[in-house]
Order: sequence, then C-alpha cells, then structure tokens
Amino acid sequence: MDMDHPRKPQPAPLSRMQPPSPGKKTRWTSDPVMGYLFTLPVIASLSVFLIGPILYAFYLSFQQFTFLNPDLSQFVGWDNYMRLLQDERFHTALKNTSFYSLGVVPVQVSIALLLALIVNSRIRGKTFFRVAYFLPTVTSTVAVSVMFLFLFKRDGLVNALLSFFGVEGRSWMLDIDFALPSIMLMAVWTTVGQFMVIYLAGLQDIPSDLYEAAEVDGAGPFRQFWHITLPLLKPTTFFIVVMSIIGTFQVFDQMYVISKGEGGPLDSTLTVVLYLYNVAFKDFEMGYASAIAFFLFAVILVLTLVQRRFFGEETRM
Repeated sequence: MDMDHPRKPQPAPLSRMQPPSPGKKTRWTSDPVMGYLFTLPVIASLSVFLIGPILYAFYLSFQQFTFLNPDLSQFVGWDNYMRLLQDERFHTALKNTSFYSLGVVPVQVSIALLLALIVNSRIRGKTFFRVAYFLPTVTSTVAVSVMFLFLFKRDGLVNALLSFFGVEGRSWMLDIDFALPSIMLMAVWTTVGQFMVIYLAGLQDIPSDLYEAAEVDGAGPFRQFWHITLPLLKPTTFFIVVMSIIGTFQVFDQMYVISKGEGGPLDSTLTVVLYLYNVAFKDFEMGYASAIAFFLFAVILVLTLVQRRFFGEETRM
C-alpha cells in the first residue's frame, strides 16, 4: 500500500444504492421479504395463543356458554355484565381485592424504595443484603404460602413470639378479621425484593454530579432526597405502582393455596380472580367468567390511566 497516498474508500456500486424500480419484482430473498418471514413465527404465535383467545373470550362474554354442552350456547347480550351488578359474592370479591391492593401497594412501594436506598448506600456487605432481600422473590408462591400457613397457625412461630408479650394467639388464617391482612403481609414480603431491584436500577441512573452540586450548595441528605432523588425516580415509581396494582388485582395463587380454593373463611379471602376461576372451572359458566375477566381488565386500565395522569407528562416514554 502506498503510505503517501492512502486509498480512498470506494463508493458502493450504483446498482446497490438505487432503490428497485416500481415495475421490478422484489426477490423473496431481499431484505424486506426476509424481515417479514422472520417475524412470521412471532405473529403466528401471538395470534394463536394471545390475540385469538382474547377475542374469543370477549365473544363468550356475551354468551351463555359452557364447554360441557357448547351446542346449547346462546347470545345473551349484556346480561352477563348486568349480572355483575347484582352478584353479592362478586361484590365481596371486588371489595376484598380493592382492600388488598390499597393495603399492599403503598407498603410495597415504600419498603422497596427504602431497601433500595439502603443497599445503594456505602454500607459494608451490601451484596449480601441485595441477595437476602431478593431471595423471597424467586421462591415459589406455593412454598411461601405453605410456610406462612405453618407460621400463622395456632401453635405456630408467630403465636409463640406473641406469647412472650402476653398477646393471646389465634389461628390467623382461619380468622375472618385477620386472614386477609396475614396474606397481605406475605405478599409484601415476597414481592418487595423485585421492586427493590427496579428502584436500585433507577437510583444508579441518577448522575452523581447532581448530588455533588447539591452538597456544594449546602443541601443535606434529606433535601437531596426530596429535590433530586424523588423527582428523578418518578418514571420508576410510576412503573412500579402500575405493576404492583396489576399484580394485586390479579392475585390468585396465595388465596387458592391458603383457602383451598374456596376463599374462606366466609369469603374473607375471596378475590376477583379466585371467584372467576370458581365460576369458570367449578360452575362451568364460561360466559359469565369472561365478563368478569373483561370487567377486571377495564378496572386495571382505568387505574393505569389515572396513575399516568397523576404522575405527569415526564413519565411518557
């Protein structure tokens, strides 16, 4: 190679730079066609296993339908949705789910933020604390539910600890007043580690020079947290609150394991999804169950839109 006159990069051949003429056929091996071919498996799987079942469930919500005898299905219009307004057991399930969400979400978000601040600080052994807080998240929900059943039974560890303070023990999961709060405690313990990791990622995205400038201006830790950390964590908080609300409104497995699928005692742990499951797979009323599912979808959609408006324009991606 001539070092005094380095070779200039040659332009691409004209035939490769020009777009194909309108009348010319596109080869099946060209980039656009191959791109569509590669997306076909995903489009087909989403259509068959996601979009198709959703549309079919929406169709069933206007039917009186059971898989035991599908030939006798009939169109009933909005009757399944009107039935929701008069179904007292559904009202109980909706009230329990709302109470569960109102109790779990604020506590969950607050503790997750507190733990993220702790493990993001300059403490020794913070890797151990990150693993310890995150470990319940990867534990099976069924295993955790069985463990809490043993902890909260009459001769369990909780009552043994309370007896030192003179508090009388009880069967927490069989008490109509304490069954749902006990499950809420379990939900917070098992899910707070997941949101802690998300908050931790948000904290590490905040530029450190903002804190350095705040220190130069004389701002203490509390003012730095209030004026820098919280505003810059707003999109992260929005995401966590929405995911937490969706998770609490879809709670099922803990209630199913602890109440053996019945939502007891006296429907005190009956949630919307557990009631939907019983209607669909015990009573075999698929049309009514589909109406419950789409009502739940509407509730979650409205709550998400309200959250988006509350958290402002900066949360938009």
